[in-house]
Amino acid sequence: MSVALRERREELELVAAEAERARAGAGRLVLLRGATGTGRTALLEAVAEQAEAAGMRVLRARCSPDHTSVPFGAVFQLLAHGPGFDSAAGEEPDPPGTPSHRGRPARLWRLLRSYADDVPLLVAVDDVHLADESSRRWLVEAVRRIDRLPVLMVVTERSQYDIDPPADGLVHALSPALVRTRTLAPLSAGSAEELVRSALGRPVPAELVDDCVRAGAGSPLLLRALLDDLGGTAAEDAPAALPDNCAALYPGSYAAAVSWWLDSAGPTTTEVARALAALDDDEKADEKADEKAGEKDGDSASGGGGHGDADAELLARTAGADPARVPGWLTAMTGLGLLRPGPGGRPRYAHPLLRDAVLSSWSGALRQAAHHRAAEAMLRRGDRAEAVAGQLLRSAPVGEAWATGVLLDAADLAVRDDRSDDALAFLRRALDEPMPDARRSVVLTELGSLEYATVRSTAGIPRLAEAMRLPGLPRDRVRAAVALGTALARQGEARVAIDVLRGLENEHLTGHPDLVRTVQTASALLSDHDPGTRREVYRWLRETAERSPQLVGTAGQALLVRYESTAGLTSAASAMRRIRALLAQPADPLAEGFLLGTAAAVAQWADQLDEAERLVRRGLAGQRTSLLHPMHLALLNVRVDIAAARGAYAELLDDPVVLSPVVGRLDPANAQAHALIALVETGRTEEATALADGFDLQNPYDSWELNRFLYARGVLRAATGDPAGALGDFLECGRHQSARDVVSPVVTPWRTASAECHLALGRPRQALALAEEELRLATVWNTPRVLGRALRVLGTATGGRRGLDLTDRAVRVLREGAGGVSAGTPDVTPEAAPEATADGDGSAAPGGEPVETELIPALIAQGRGLTAVGDRARAREALREAAERAERLGAVRMRASAEAALREGGARRAATARTGSGSLTASERRIAELAAQSRTNMEIAELLHLARRTVETHLTSAYRKLGIRRRAELGAALTDAGSRSGPTGPGPGPDRDRDRHRRGTQA
Repeated sequence: MSVALRERREELELVAAEAERARAGAGRLVLLRGATGTGRTALLEAVAEQAEAAGMRVLRARCSPDHTSVPFGAVFQLLAHGPGFDSAAGEEPDPPGTPSHRGRPARLWRLLRSYADDVPLLVAVDDVHLADESSRRWLVEAVRRIDRLPVLMVVTERSQYDIDPPADGLVHALSPALVRTRTLAPLSAGSAEELVRSALGRPVPAELVDDCVRAGAGSPLLLRALLDDLGGTAAEDAPAALPDNCAALYPGSYAAAVSWWLDSAGPTTTEVARALAALDDDEKADEKADEKAGEKDGDSASGGGGHGDADAELLARTAGADPARVPGWLTAMTGLGLLRPGPGGRPRYAHPLLRDAVLSSWSGALRQAAHHRAAEAMLRRGDRAEAVAGQLLRSAPVGEAWATGVLLDAADLAVRDDRSDDALAFLRRALDEPMPDARRSVVLTELGSLEYATVRSTAGIPRLAEAMRLPGLPRDRVRAAVALGTALARQGEARVAIDVLRGLENEHLTGHPDLVRTVQTASALLSDHDPGTRREVYRWLRETAERSPQLVGTAGQALLVRYESTAGLTSAASAMRRIRALLAQPADPLAEGFLLGTAAAVAQWADQLDEAERLVRRGLAGQRTSLLHPMHLALLNVRVDIAAARGAYAELLDDPVVLSPVVGRLDPANAQAHALIALVETGRTEEATALADGFDLQNPYDSWELNRFLYARGVLRAATGDPAGALGDFLECGRHQSARDVVSPVVTPWRTASAECHLALGRPRQALALAEEELRLATVWNTPRVLGRALRVLGTATGGRRGLDLTDRAVRVLREGAGGVSAGTPDVTPEAAPEATADGDGSAAPGGEPVETELIPALIAQGRGLTAVGDRARAREALREAAERAERLGAVRMRASAEAALREGGARRAATARTGSGSLTASERRIAELAAQSRTNMEIAELLHLARRTVETHLTSAYRKLGIRRRAELGAALTDAGSRSGPTGPGPGPDRDRDRHRRGTQA
C-alpha cells in the first residue's frame, strides 16, 4: 500500500458498500474530508479503480482555484466525454425567455441520467471546495435525486481549521440521510515508521526514523516528499539524523510540499504559521523562558495551551490576524501533528526542518517586520526585557527610543547572569538604534570591554578608542579611558595607556579633582606593566603625596603603601595600620575599587589572609564585570595569591581561571605561575613542564607577572634536578624585580631560592650572601612567613650549631603564625568590622594556618640540621611532623623530601594515617562536624569565613578518608572514629607541638 493509502482500509470498505447499494438503484453521496496533505486525492483514485473493477462507469472531475470563474466547469469535466454533451452543455443558447440557471442544469441532469441508464455510475469529484458556485449547486441538487438511481457520488473536500473562516461545505444544506461522511486522520507514528524504513530500503538509524516521523507530521504529502528527497542519497552518504534546514535536502520536494500546504491554507493562515516559526527561531532561548514560565505558572497544557491566550494574542499581533481564531488554529495543528507542545506547553513545530520549510519562502524583510511587531506586542504585555530584545535581534532597526532601552536592559541582565555572548549580541544590536553620543560612548565602552575580554583584543580596542572620541559626561569618559588604558597595558603598551589617561586629565577633567585622582591612580596601577614608566609615576606620586596628600586621595596613598611594602621601606604592621586607616575614610565610588584591591594585596603579603579575602569579595562585588578595569584582574590575582599562600593546591588547580590564558595576551599570567608551583608541589611535574613549555619567553612583555612566572619556572627546574637552570630563572626574576624597585621578599623570594640553588651547586659563599640580604629585608617586613623562610635558608647555608639555631628560630617564628603583624581587632570599615578578627595570641585565623607552606620546609631543614649534629631523636620528630603536615596539605614534593630525610637519618617513617579519623586535618574535622549537624555548605562557609569551594573540597576529602559517600553517614562515622582514636589523634596543633618539644622523645 502506498504512503497515501496507509490506514485507509475503512474508507475503502465504506465506499465499496455504498457502491453495491448504488448498483441496486439507491445512490448516495460519500464525502471524504481531510486536511491538506492527508491523501484525499490518492484515496479518491483508489476508489475510482475499485469502482471500475466492479463494473461501474467512472466520471471524474478535479476542481482547481484557477477554474472557479467558469460556470459549471466541474460538471463539464464530469460529463464531457459522453454522447450528447455538447447540446446539454448549452453551446447553443437557451430559447428566449428561458432562465439560464434553470435550463442548463436541467439539461446536464438529464445527461447524467442518460449515462446511468446504460451502466451504474461513480461520480468522483476531487477538491469540491474549489468548485465554481454553479457546479456546487448542481452537485447538491444531484445528491437530492440520486437516491433512486444507480449513481454513487464520492467527493473530497478540504476540512481544516484556518484563520480565515471557510465557506460552508458542500453538504451544509443536505439531509444527513443522503450523505456518508468520513474524515481522514493523520498517519499514526507506527505506520509512518514502517513507511520510512521500507521506502529508504536500507538499515536506517532510529534517530533518523524518529526525525522523519516528526517532520512528516502525520501527513502523507509531507512524508512522501521527504522520502523523495532522502531516497536519492547513497547509503554511505545517508545522514544519521535529519538536518534542521531545507538547504541540506535535494531536490527540495519537502520544501515544495510545505509551500503547497501553506498556499492551501490561505494567506492569513500562512502569515500565522510563519509568525509562529519566526517566534520559535531561537529554541534554546525559548526553552529557558518556557522553563521559567513553567516554574512560575505550574501549568502543562498541550496544544494551544501551556501559555494560553497570551501566546495566541502575541502570535495574532505578530501576524496581523484575528486573536479569536488563533487559539483554535494552534489546537487544530497540534491535533494534526504539525505542532507539538514544547517545554512549558508552548506550541512548537514538530521538527526544526518543518519550521525551516515554513520560513524558507518568506523574504528577509517580511520576517524582520514580523519580529518588530512581535517585540512591540511583547513590550506592551510586559514581557521580560531579554525576550523582547530577542525579537529585536532579528528585526531591522526600529529607530525609536524604546528599542534602545530594551536592548540595553537586556544586556545589563545578561552581564549580571555572566552570559557574555548574549550581552555582546544585545549591545551590538543597540548600536543600530539612535542614541545620543554620550550614551553611545557608554555602550561602546562596555561593548569594547566585553569584546576584549571574551572575543579578542583586536575587536575591543577599536570600540574603546571610538568611545574616547565621542563626547560624554566626565565620569563616563574616565571609565572609557580606564578601560582603554587597561587593554593597551595588557598588550604591552603601558606608555600609550598612560598617555591616554593623561590626555583625558589635561583636556576634560578641569574642575573634577576626584576624577583626576582616579585617573592618576589608574595610571600608577597600569605603570606596573612597564618598569621605566613605573619609576616615573611612583616618583611623582610620592612627591605629590609629601606636599599635598589630598591630591592623590585614599587610593593613591594605598598604592604608595603597596610600593613601600615591595621596596622594603616599611613593616607589615605599619603597612596594615595605614591601610586600615585609609579603608575607614570615605571613598569615591570610582576610586573604591582601586583602594580595595590595593588593600587586599597588602593584607595578603602581611599574612592577613582572611581580611584579604573579605576585601577581595567586596572589591569584586563592586566591579562591573563587563567593564575593563585594571583592578578587576588584580583582585582575581590576589584571590589566587591567597589560595597559594594557604597551600590550597587542589582548590587552586580546580579554579578554571588559573589554567586559562588571559584573553589578549600570549605571555604567562600570575595565575598560571601559581598553577605551575601547585603542580610541582602536588607531584605533577610532567603537567607543570607542559605548562611552562607552552610559553615563549624570548621576547615577553616586561611585566610583574613575567617575574612571577620566571620564579615559578625556577621552582619547577629546581624540583626536576636542574639547579643551574633554576638559578638562571631566579636571578633573571631578581634583575627584573630590582629594576622595578621591588626588593622585598613579599612577592617573589628569589634570593632564598637562588641561595638554595647555589648550595646545590656547591657555592656556599654566594648562598650565604644572598641569604643574609634576604634576612635583612625580611626583618624589615617582619611577618612569620618571610622571616621564617629567610632564617631557614640562612641556617642551611650557615650549617653547624649556628645554622641549627637559625633553623630552630625559623620553626618557632613560623609556629607563631600571623601573630607578629597585629594584635586585637583591625580598624576597618564598618561593613567589614563585624567579620574582621586577628587573634592576639598569634594563632592562625579560621581557615587554616597561613604559613603552613613555610613551616614544612623549616621542619625539614631543622630535621636535617639535627641529624647533622647527631640528635637523631629530635630530627625524626621534626621530619615526621613535616611529613604529616605535607600529607595533610597534599604537598607531595615536600612529603617526599621529608621522607627522604628520614631515610637518610636511618629511620623508618611510621605510616601516616591516610584513612579514618586520624587522617582528618583540623579543618576537615571541624567542617565535617558542622555538616553532620545538618548545616549547609553555604552556612558552614559563612560561619568559618571560608569560600564555599573550600568547604566542598574539605568535605570531599573527609568523605574519602572516612570511607563514606553520603552526608547522612557523617555523624556515625565521626562518632565511631572518635571512640577509636588512638596515637594518631588529631593533627598537630600548637599545644601538641609544644608537648613534643618539652618531651624531646622519639615519636
